Amino acid sequence: MNLSVKILISLILAIIAGLIAGAENLPWIKLWIAPIGTMFINLIKMMIVPVVMASIIVGAASLGDTRKLGRIGVKVMAFYLITTAIAMIIGLGVAGVVHPGDGISIAAEAAKTDVKAAPTIMEVIVNMVPANPLKAMTNVDMLPIIVFSLIIGIGITHVGQKALPLQNVFEALAEVSYKIITLIMELAPYGVFALLLPVVAANGPKVLLPLLSVIIAAFVASIIHAVITYASVIQVVGKMSPIKFFKGMAEAMMIAFTTCSSAGTLPVNMKNCQEKLGVSKEVSSFVLPLGATINMDGTAIYMSVCTLFIANVYGVDLTAAQMLIVVLTGTLASIGTAGVPGAGMIMLAMVLQAVNLPLEGIALVAGIDRVLDMCRTTLNITGDAAAAVVINKTEENK
Repeated sequence: MNLSVKILISLILAIIAGLIAGAENLPWIKLWIAPIGTMFINLIKMMIVPVVMASIIVGAASLGDTRKLGRIGVKVMAFYLITTAIAMIIGLGVAGVVHPGDGISIAAEAAKTDVKAAPTIMEVIVNMVPANPLKAMTNVDMLPIIVFSLIIGIGITHVGQKALPLQNVFEALAEVSYKIITLIMELAPYGVFALLLPVVAANGPKVLLPLLSVIIAAFVASIIHAVITYASVIQVVGKMSPIKFFKGMAEAMMIAFTTCSSAGTLPVNMKNCQEKLGVSKEVSSFVLPLGATINMDGTAIYMSVCTLFIANVYGVDLTAAQMLIVVLTGTLASIGTAGVPGAGMIMLAMVLQAVNLPLEGIALVAGIDRVLDMCRTTLNITGDAAAAVVINKTEENK
C-alpha cells in the first residue's frame, strides 16, 4: 500500500478514535499514545540540522557561480512576497463572505495575551549572521544555519579543487541524511496517528463548533490559494501538471498537517520535491530551507481571517483603507518575524495594532490555534515546494 494512503488512513482513524475517546480519556492518551508521536517528531527534528546544512553547502558549491546563487535568491524572495500578498487578499475575501465571529458574544471575558514585540528588519538581518554557528545548530535557528551553510558552500566554490574532499564529505552526509529520512517515513502512519489523536480528543466538536466559522474560512481560503494561485503558477511557469504536483506533495502535506512544523516537515518536503517532482538538489536545497523560515502564505491567511473575526466580535467595521493596511503590514511582517518563535501570533499582533484593533482579541482564537496551525503549516510548506518547482524550471536553460 502507498505510504500516502497509509498516512491518510491514519489521519481518519485518529479523528474517529479521538471523537470516540473524548476528553475524559485524554490523560490515558497523553500517557501512552502521545509519546509515540513525540518520538516520531524527535526523529524528524534530529535530521533537520544535518540535512539543511549538508544540502545547502552542496547546493551552493554545486552552483559554482555566486551570481547564479544571487539570481535564484532574488527569484525566491519575489515569489514568496507576491504569493504572501495574494494569500492575504484571498483570506480577507473569504472572511468577508463567511463573516467569522458573527453571533459570538464578547461577554465572556477574553484573557489578555502577552505578545512579544517583533524584532526590527535590521535586528533580523544582524541575527542572520551567527557569532557562534554551533549555538545556532543547537537551538535550530534556521536563518543563521542557512547563512553559515551558504558561506561554507561559497567558500568551497572559490577554493576549487583543493576543497573537493570537504565537498565530498557534505555530499555523503546529505545522501546519508536522505536515506535516514526515508527510513523514518516508514513510521509516519504510526507517528501521525499518535500526534493527531490527543488533539482531536482534547478539542472535540463542543470546543470547535462555536469558532467553526473561523476554521471554515481559514481552510476554504487555504484551499482556494493552493488550487488557484499555486496550481496556476505551477502549470504556467513550472510547466507541471497541478495533479502531479499535489500528488507528489501528499506525504509532506500530511506530515505538516499533523506536526504543525515547517522545519519539521522540511526533510520530507525536500525528499518529495527531489524524488517525485524532479526538482534539482541545488535548487531544492536552497529554496526549501529558506521557505521553511520566511514563507508564510498559510500564516497570511490566518492573519486575514483572524483580523476580520476579531473586528466582527468587537463590532468594528474595517474600511477598504484598513484592509489594504492589513495586506501590506502582513506581507512585510512575514520578513520581519522570520525565524521568530510564535511568529504567527507576533504577526497577528502587528496587524491588529496597525488597524487599531484590541490585542486582547488574540486570546479569542488561542483555543483553536492548534487547528488553525495545521491549516497554515500545510499551506506554508506547499508554497515552498511550488516555489522550488517554478524556480527549478526557470533555471533549466541557464
